[in-house]
Amino acid sequence: DMVAVLGETTGCLALPNLRDKMKHHPEGYRILQERPRIRLSTLDMARLQGLPDGVLGREYVRFLEENKVSPDTRMPPKFVDDEELAYVIQRYREVHDLMHTLLGMPTNMLGEIVVKWFEAIQTGLPMCVLGAAFGPVRLSAQKLRVLATELVPWAIRSGRNASCVLNIYYEQRWEQPVESLREEIGIFPPPAVRV
Repeated sequence: DMVAVLGETTGCLALPNLRDKMKHHPEGYRILQERPRIRLSTLDMARLQGLPDGVLGREYVRFLEENKVSPDTRMPPKFVDDEELAYVIQRYREVHDLMHTLLGMPTNMLGEIVVKWFEAIQTGLPMCVLGAAFGPVRLSAQKLRVLATELVPWAIRSGRNASCVLNIYYEQRWEQPVESLREEIGIFPPPAVRV
């Protein structure tokens, strides 16, 4: 909860920038207008589980199951007064697990740090920058080496190369192959290292 509060209270510059990126993109604009939510109540889990391996919906559900996480654990914004900006931070929170899915990163410390590096580049949210910078302090020397030499450079390159990940209407792309979506967004294939 404190991480979520930090994200809201320090995002005063990044959130309007993200909103503007969404407003100036056809798919992002539709998301802002329609305000879809990624919650168990809005997901047809049985349908997503029945999709073929390799497509976004199936791989997202696999990620949720394997990591024992739920989209319903994302708390609603409390400290963002502007309704549109509150939706932007909520959307960011709700697509976080989709970032894990697209980046091929687990929910362990190393995977979370890699996702935070990608999100920091993508969003400019100070909370992501802090997570990326200070998350590694608890890692072993071997994991730090892999992080510094392979994972972080890849996350930074992908974050810079990728179009804004908040401009993807994921709910309408469940049947799209993950590799195809990565290519469309500009995310490079994940490194072949064990995370």
